[in-house]
Amino acid sequence: MNQFTSPAWAYWIGAVTIVSLIALFVFLRATARQTVFRDDKGQVIATTGHVWDDDLQEFNNPLPRWWMGLFVLTLVFAALYLVLYPGLAFWGGALGFTSDKMYQQESHAYEQRIAPIYAAYNKLDVAQLSKDPAAMATGQRMFLTYCAQCHGSDAGGSKGFPNLTVQDEKSFLYGNQPATLVQTITEGRQGMMPPMGQALGSKQAVTEVANYVRSLSGLSHDARLATLGKPLFAANCAACHGAGGVGNQMIGAPNLSDQDWLYGSSLQTIEETIDGGRMGHMPAQKGNLDADKIHVLAAYVYGLSHGGHR
Repeated sequence: MNQFTSPAWAYWIGAVTIVSLIALFVFLRATARQTVFRDDKGQVIATTGHVWDDDLQEFNNPLPRWWMGLFVLTLVFAALYLVLYPGLAFWGGALGFTSDKMYQQESHAYEQRIAPIYAAYNKLDVAQLSKDPAAMATGQRMFLTYCAQCHGSDAGGSKGFPNLTVQDEKSFLYGNQPATLVQTITEGRQGMMPPMGQALGSKQAVTEVANYVRSLSGLSHDARLATLGKPLFAANCAACHGAGGVGNQMIGAPNLSDQDWLYGSSLQTIEETIDGGRMGHMPAQKGNLDADKIHVLAAYVYGLSHGGHR
């Protein structure tokens, strides 16, 4: 649609609108006057001279004045509207009205009205607030608006998006303590698992490490390959995931010894992760929510993993 970005289009649209209104007014004036029709002998007649079925005649009567008045009032209203409001593309309107300004005014009024509610919620810490049914109803609505697109309406997550309902704190990439949740929601997260295929040196080595990773959480695996993969894991992966694969929440390295898998636990998926790496992004919400609202949302997420309102 880049062909419609020229400022000239604004004047074209405005000109068409103005000319249309003028044309309608001229048309109304023309139809308000009774046209003179004459018969074959030159005598003035009250009809147009058209006759159907012997006696069905078309009379030459103008519109009733009340009807004509309604049309004129409509045109006057349209002209006044275009003067006061931004109906013309090149004219912003004498009142300076914009839908964005109206939205901002209504949003500000709404925020002023609900501010005392959030102020009361802010007096409770996240753990306490997670037990307040009214606050959690509000938190759920915010979660459905800002978080459910990725984490699901039930917060169960999906491939590449964490499950927020797990009860084991070690399964959270960065932890699920109140301060951590507030930071995550406010600032977002940028996770990166570097591709390790080249560092391991071969596809066989990737398969060996993948089998060892599956063994950490008790999944079926090839014991021989897992044995071969253990020293490779220690040399290339333990720096982030720990010697036993328990993860590191300081840097968002997942716990590989539990049953919660961000991208899946199949051998093929783990091999893909090791070989090609992964990139994850949790967008910051500080541009959408103020601190008081983030406090309530963090309490809702905290309650999901602490049995508060599931």
